Amino acid sequence: MGRYIIKRLLIGAVTLLALATITFFLMHIIPGSPFAGETSKLPAAVKEKLIAKYGLDQPLYVQYMTYLKNAAHGDFGTSLNRKGREVTDIISKGIGATASLGMVAFVIAMTVGILLGTISAFTKHRWVNGFVAVLSTIGVSVPSFLLALLMMLVFGVILNWLPIIGLSSWRHYIMPGVALALAPIAMIARLVRSSLLEVMRQDYMVLARSKGTPELRVIVGHALKNALIPVITYAGPLIATLLTGSFVIETLFSVPGIGAEFVTSVSNRDYTLIMALTIFYGSFIIIANILTDLITAAIDPRIRLS
Repeated sequence: MGRYIIKRLLIGAVTLLALATITFFLMHIIPGSPFAGETSKLPAAVKEKLIAKYGLDQPLYVQYMTYLKNAAHGDFGTSLNRKGREVTDIISKGIGATASLGMVAFVIAMTVGILLGTISAFTKHRWVNGFVAVLSTIGVSVPSFLLALLMMLVFGVILNWLPIIGLSSWRHYIMPGVALALAPIAMIARLVRSSLLEVMRQDYMVLARSKGTPELRVIVGHALKNALIPVITYAGPLIATLLTGSFVIETLFSVPGIGAEFVTSVSNRDYTLIMALTIFYGSFIIIANILTDLITAAIDPRIRLS
């Protein structure tokens, strides 16, 4: 197990380095400057000093090596558009809102998805299966931002039931949480249903029922435990994605999280903030995938990690 974790961490480090390298050079290849807007009316000499201050006048490979050296020591620099603001301070300030919204969406997705998938697998009513099938189709077909706009119009503007902007109360989490959770709900429900139908045909499930074990205990104690393995595999990348923010949803609902910061940083060509957020996202997803593999192996001893 230890060798497996070390191997995965090394692979993750190489992947993260490749991601950072590609992002770094793509940012500098794309035309534009982080100072184009604010320095357009300044004298040329002032512009040159501003560019030299941040080392943007140096050769690209020199900037790259300098950035890697500083990042290895935990120094991700200052924002190019927010003078005097450390990039790490910006991320630490926004991660709380992003993580709380992501956790709400994750809980909604897992709870509703597992419940719908279980009901659909054991129900004898066709309309229930039809409802789950329609919901799954909508979930994978309708973009989250479109659902968010529809809910904002209906529940926020017309009915005035729910607030639209910010995360100052529990009611503020409902619409963005549901918008983020719809697609995962559809995927989880389909995974649970198909897994349960396959598990229920296994010999040990037939034996448990033949021994007179209560149906609820059979479902919860035996069927779900094995049927949830594909869901756990899916849940790792899902929670990493949700906890690190949804760019569009956070922007629509004016959530002060790092997802909105990423959109702003790209628009403003804030190189240091883009790089720090990219490394943060990549690290979180890599760690989440490793933890998912370990949890899956702990639940099902038949899975061996090497």
